[in-house]
This record gives sequence, C-alpha cells and structure tokens, in this order.
Amino acid sequence: MIVYEYNDGIAVLTLDKPPANTFDSDTLRQLRDLIAQMNADRSIRAAVIIGRGEKFFSAGAELKELHGNDSAHAHALIRHFGAAFGALQEARPVVIAAINGYAMGGGLECALCCDMRIAEEHAQLALPEASVGLLPGGTGTQTLPWLVGEGWAKRMILTNERVNAALALRIGLVEEVVASGQALDAALKVARRVVSLSPEAVEYSKSLIHLARRGIPRDAAHAVERERFVDLCEGRNWREGIEAFLGKRQPQWQSG
Repeated sequence: MIVYEYNDGIAVLTLDKPPANTFDSDTLRQLRDLIAQMNADRSIRAAVIIGRGEKFFSAGAELKELHGNDSAHAHALIRHFGAAFGALQEARPVVIAAINGYAMGGGLECALCCDMRIAEEHAQLALPEASVGLLPGGTGTQTLPWLVGEGWAKRMILTNERVNAALALRIGLVEEVVASGQALDAALKVARRVVSLSPEAVEYSKSLIHLARRGIPRDAAHAVERERFVDLCEGRNWREGIEAFLGKRQPQWQSG
C-alpha cells in the first residue's frame, strides 16, 4: 500500500509494503489514482516518494504475483506498471524520489520517473530483471539512457551492474547524496523551494523540459516556449512576482 500525507502544498507518498516495499497490481493502481488526485488538486505543488523503513526504497515488482501464472497475467501486470509510471512521469506536481535504501528493478524505475532523485549514502540501485528472465518494463530501458547515457544504461541493464550512491551521483543517476536517514528531509527541502515559485511558471517549465525527451524539433519547441512565456504574462502571478522582487518581499502566489 501507499500512505499518503499532505501539508503546505507538499504531498508525501510512502511505499509501505513490508518487507521490501514491492509493487503489485493493487499498489500500482493506487499510485496511478493518487497521481490523478494530486493532478486535480492544484494546491499540491510538489510530492516526495519514499520507502517505509531503513533498508528498502522499493525492491520492484512483486514476483510472487507472476509465479505460477500465465503470460496473460504478466501482460496485465506490466500494463499496470505502464499506467502508473507513465502517470508519474507526467505528473503535474514536481516529484522527488527520496531513495532511502535499495532501489531495485521497478523500484529504481519508479525513481527514474520522478523529476529528481536524492539518495542516502547506503543506497544501492540496479535493474536486475534480466537475471530472472525479464526486462525493465516500467520505462527503464527508455528513461535510464536519457539520464546516464547509453553506455551506463547498458552496463546496468545488460550486465546487472549494481550502482552505489556515490557512483550514481557521478554518472547523473541521482542529483544529491545525503547521510543515511536524511533523504526525506533533503527532499522536503527541495519541495519547499518548488512551492516558493510561481505555480504556472514551474508547471509550464516542466512540460517544456519534457519536450526535449520526445524528439520535438528545436524550432518547434522554442515556439512553444515563447507561447508559454506569453501565457504567463496574461496571468496574475507574473505581476506579483515582479512587484515582490522590486518591493523586496516574498511573493504571494495564486493557484488554480
């Protein structure tokens, strides 16, 4: 299950399925539904995903759900992964993964679908699906090369190389490494910075950054960028932002 909490514009989603916070069909459906809920509630500006306990962020798919079942069951499970992680990747709020332990298989893919990743120093990250006759089917083969390049993606997927937090930072798999037990606080600090900014500016900027992933020609992407700039100037928050800056005070953003 996923425990959902919300306070001051920030949602915290805690993967809570002992002992390893694995993903089964029910958990994936819940994740998809929670993302839809956050998308609809415009007071939610940022979200943090973390695993319950000190050892696991998430060990990935619940393999017991596949054991003894036919390919139709596997097809249904991977559809749930696609729906949940696809929704996570395109979530309106900025989502930060607080990797507080092992992030394996679908657990790492969950983190890959977040906008940023903060890992505790003892964390271990891997995509070991080929070792059990499978492959990363929750966007891993597509998202990992975008973040770390083809070479490191192949090392992790094709050779089952496990990456520790220090190496993950060096290759760009995570943006920050913190002491054990500090990932949630560090992620909330980033989330609070998100909340301090203009809601529309952040939302538009996130969607524009994602255009680069989709192979949109640069000229077309630049045109959309200019359109979104004009859209911001037709709203209320840009005036508030400039007046607050000139008045040396904190802006009071309006959402919705």
